[in-house]
Parts: sequence; C-alpha cells; structure tokens
Amino acid sequence: MSTTTSSGSAAVKPSSAGSGQVKELTIRGVLIGGVITLVFTAANVYLGLKVGLTFATSIPAAVISMAILRRFSDHTIQENNIVQTIASAAGTLSAIIFVLPGLIIVGWWTGFPYLQTVLVIILGGILGVTYSIPLRRALVTNSDLPYPEGVAGAEVLRVGDTSEGAEESSRGLGVIVRGSIASAALYFLNALKAISVDISGVFRVGAGATMMGTSLSLALAGVGHLVGIGVGIAMIVGLLISYGVLLPVRTWGGAAAAPDLADFVSTTFASEVRIVGAGAIAIAAIWTFLKILGPIVSGIRDSLASSAKRDAGEELPLTERDLSMKTVIGVTVGSMLPIGVLLWLFLHGTPMAHHTAGLIGASILFILLTGLVVASVCGYMAGLIGSSNSPISGVGILVAVSAAALVRTIASSSSPDDVRTLVAYTLFVTAVVFGVATISNDNLQDLKTGQLVDSTPWKQQVALVIGVVFGAIVIPPVLSLMQGAFGFAGAPGAGADALAAPQANLIKHLVQGVLGGDLNWSLLGLGAVIGAVVIAIDEILRRGSKYSLPPLAVGMGMYLPTSVTVMIPVGAALGHLYDRWAQRTANPERAKRMGTLMATGLIVGESLAGVVYAGIVVAFGGKEDPLAIMPEGFAGVAPWVGVVLFIATLWYLYRGARQESTRD
Repeated sequence: MSTTTSSGSAAVKPSSAGSGQVKELTIRGVLIGGVITLVFTAANVYLGLKVGLTFATSIPAAVISMAILRRFSDHTIQENNIVQTIASAAGTLSAIIFVLPGLIIVGWWTGFPYLQTVLVIILGGILGVTYSIPLRRALVTNSDLPYPEGVAGAEVLRVGDTSEGAEESSRGLGVIVRGSIASAALYFLNALKAISVDISGVFRVGAGATMMGTSLSLALAGVGHLVGIGVGIAMIVGLLISYGVLLPVRTWGGAAAAPDLADFVSTTFASEVRIVGAGAIAIAAIWTFLKILGPIVSGIRDSLASSAKRDAGEELPLTERDLSMKTVIGVTVGSMLPIGVLLWLFLHGTPMAHHTAGLIGASILFILLTGLVVASVCGYMAGLIGSSNSPISGVGILVAVSAAALVRTIASSSSPDDVRTLVAYTLFVTAVVFGVATISNDNLQDLKTGQLVDSTPWKQQVALVIGVVFGAIVIPPVLSLMQGAFGFAGAPGAGADALAAPQANLIKHLVQGVLGGDLNWSLLGLGAVIGAVVIAIDEILRRGSKYSLPPLAVGMGMYLPTSVTVMIPVGAALGHLYDRWAQRTANPERAKRMGTLMATGLIVGESLAGVVYAGIVVAFGGKEDPLAIMPEGFAGVAPWVGVVLFIATLWYLYRGARQESTRD
C-alpha cells in the first residue's frame, strides 16, 4: 500500500519559454477564459442541481484554448495555461450550488438576490485563492501528491504546443486523441442507451443487505492510473468498511420487510452510512491538517522571505514569484469586513437580530480559521485523487454541521421561526466557507499544471481571482433561470419536475437536525473512531515498512458511492501493471509517459463529452435522456455490451500506448 504514485508527473517537462518576455497574462487570454466560463459554469450549475455532480473544467478549457490561440503565431503554452486557469476557477466555483439553493428550499429566499449572491461567491472564492497561495509551496512544490488532473492538464498543454514539434510529441498527441475519442464514444453510447455503464446489484447479507457496482467510466480509470496503487488500495479498504460491514449492519432486520430492497439499501447508505464516512473524513482531515501544518507554516515563511527579497530588488526565478504575502494577508483580513456587513444585513430585522453581535463575531472567526483548514484539506484531497472525484460535498457537510453547532451554542431556540432563521443563517455562513472549499479544490491542480509548464505563480493567482469574479457574475442568473424554469425539490411550491439539488437538500436537513436537536451524532462519532483506527494503522505501517494506508483516501472510499470508488482502484491496478512493464523497457520514462498520456486522454474525452451533453440536455428543455434511441427491451442486454466494450477499449488503448513506447 505504498503511496508512491504513477510517475507520469516526473516525465513532464516544462515547455521552453524562449527568450525575452513570455506572453502569459494577456487581455485576449482573459477574454477567451471569460467566454469559456459562460458555457462551462452554466453546464455545471445545471448538472449539479439535476444529478448532484459537476465536472472539472480545466482540461476542456485547455483544449478549447489551444484550438483558438494556436491561430496566433505569438501564443505560448503559459498563455494557454492562464486561460484554463480562469475557466477552471469559474467552473469549479459553480459547486456553490451544493449550498445556496438550501436558502430557497428552507423558504428564506424566494429568489437569488443578485448583489448578495455575487458578493458571497466572490468573497468565498477570493479567500480560497489567498489561502491556497502559501499552500502552493507546501502541497505542490514540496509534495509528492500525484495531482492527476494537474498532470493531465500539463500533458495536454505540452502536446498541443506548436513549439514542441518533436516526433515524440506527435506520438503523444496521437495517444491522447485516441484515448479521448474512445472515452467520449463510450460516454455517448451510454447516452444513446446502446450500452449501460452503470453496473450494480443489491445483495442480502444475513438479515441485512448491501449493494455493489461500478460505473464503467474510462475517465475514472484514467484517474486511477494517475493516482497510483497506494491510493487505490486505501479506497478499496474504505469501500469494504462501508459496504462490507456498515451497510449490512445498518440494514440488519429491515431488509426482509422492505417493499423495495434496492431503494431501502440506497436510502440507508445515503442517510446513515455516508454520515459515518463523513465522520471518518473529518478525523482524517484534522489529522492531515496537523501533519501538513509544519509545511504550511514553512510555506508562509518562505513566501514572506520571497516577498522581502522582491521588495529589496532581488531578482527571483519566475516560478518562485507568488503574490506578496502582505497582499495576501491584507486581502484575507480585509475580506472579513464586507463578510461582516453581509451577515449583519442577513440578520437585520429577523427574530434573531438581538444575537447579531455574538453570531457575527463567532461567524467571522469561524470563517477565518475554518477556511484555512478547509483549503488545506480540499487541496490535499484534490492532489490525492483529483478535483472531479474529491468528495467536496463531504467537506461541505462537516462545515455545515460545525457551523450549526457553533450557532446553536450562541442562539439556540425552540421557536419554529427562530430555528428557521438560524438554519438560513447557518447555510449563509456555510456558503462563504464552501466558496473557499470549491476554489482550493481546484486551485492547487491549476498551480501544479503551472509548475509543470513553467508558469509564473503570481500571474496564475491573479487569473484565479479573475476566474472567481467571472464565475460570481455568471452563477446567480443561471441559478435564477433554473429556479424559474424548474424549481428545487423540497422548496415551497416545487412541482414534479423540480431539480433534485441533492447536496443542498442533504446539507439543509443536517443543519436542521443540529439546530433542532435530532441529529444522530453517534454516526459521526462512529466514523471518527474508524478514522482514528485507520490513522493508527497508517502510522504503524509508515514507521515499520515502505507501505502506508492514507486515511483520507480510506475516508473517501467510505463516503463515495461505489460508482466512483470501484473504478479508481481498477485504474490504479492497471496503471501499476503498466508501469511495471514500462520499467523493463529500454526507455522506461518514455514508456511511462505514454501511459500517462493515454490516461490523460481518457479524462479529456469524457470531460468534453460531459460539456457537450450538458448543452444538449439544456437545449431539449431538461428532458431526461434526450439522446436515448434504444427500446426499453434492450436494457437487459446493454450492461453486458458495456462490459465487453469497456474491457476491449482498455485493452486496445494500453496496447497502443505500449506500441508507441517501443516504436523506433
């Protein structure tokens, strides 16, 4: 269970920046990033509200950026990187929809007040940027985290850069293209219902039951290849704990009487077992934060020293130039004032107005301190398994529960109106911290890409702020459009076609549980105990052997559905076998690089397909399965066709990568 990952990142070489001033943060790049933002953010908001999933936008943005900028003879790989940084920051910020619709569902807002919503998103997003700046040195520069999507993004930028005209680059581009086409084709075959990529089943275990399955996602397999076997094994351990032990125990005695066994099992997982997983993530997150606290402090110290050198006129390498720590600290502390004003306006005229001073003071301290922890943990999780698969909703749950517990100690009340006010206020505070989480979940991936292509950190950090502003401007009108067209499930007056908004509903229910006094704390406590045992095992393994059991990866395996969890370890195993083969070739680094490029293609293809499909769904007015053409009778055959095609596609792609690795 070594944490040594696939060495794709080691094979990435930065693009030559050439001599003289390198085009990087340009007006045209900002404009292109802004246009891409409009499309991706709208798509992410819709999909997140409908099915509870969002997609990472950095790689699709990089592909589109290259297609546009390569028409300009003076474009650079660094400029392309800025474009994808802007677009990915805005796209990932759309995950704020996991919290904000809760204010509609609870009946506090009847719509999304534009200025208020924009400011919440901007302030949370900017804090996410400022908190991630000292983390760059701790978790990117001086870390061996795999950053699968950051590495994949760098590979895409490299092979698409016209200045890299070598034969190997051409081969690499071919490998990416083949992987992308295959991944996109499988995605759309599933949309057509010609195959099924969802393989799952429910099984009785004594008097209880469990479920098992996976999604035949080539993108998840690609992520697994990039993160390595250590993370894969840890996720399997988490999966066995949740589905092999906890789910049968929590369903014990109820399975026989359930009218719909599958629905009973899935509901138990979502409402009980997943909360245990959140508890495991919580204790693992705290432990991870404590372990990286030293590198964080060192990173802050290095950033301060770097700022002092620049102020003294000393010339630093481009790749070591962050935004000044004076600016970072000033913006972070200065953001607390407008946040305080927003909180005051939120409470003004409410039944809880007499608690304004205590609530605002505690909330600002909570945002200030929790923001750093959340940024560190989300950045670490993204580095571990990628931004797309990082269980950011689990972090959101923990933040919401913690905020609710804090609010309850200051202004508890049994009155329904008072409880409703406190629930809404807690969701509002959570939204600010969640903005920090969404951005830090993406920022460090972008900064990893920048490191690998020789970008200037401070310019990327400015681009991240620009992306936050773009996203904040776009998200509220899209949310308003979705509310007007569909509504949200659970909200007053919601119809049958209302968007599910699953995370927003879950977080709202948990906050109500804390403030109403009926949350099952024992589930979170059980998760914390399990997480503590895993931490102890990991520490023993690290001290006595070359192996490890990353606690956060175990927690994620417990929390995430099997549709995500299973395929990442499968990809990790395939990547491990491929790298072992590569080690025996005449040029191991080239062989491993081709494997990394193939995995990159798998992620690229499905990401782009997700964007296109989101547009199709919107164009069809939200119709479920708008591309389905196969008759219902084919549903029994579709999973078997999917399995065969999936295995055949992976065999073909890995065979192609091996051939390209050994071809003279």
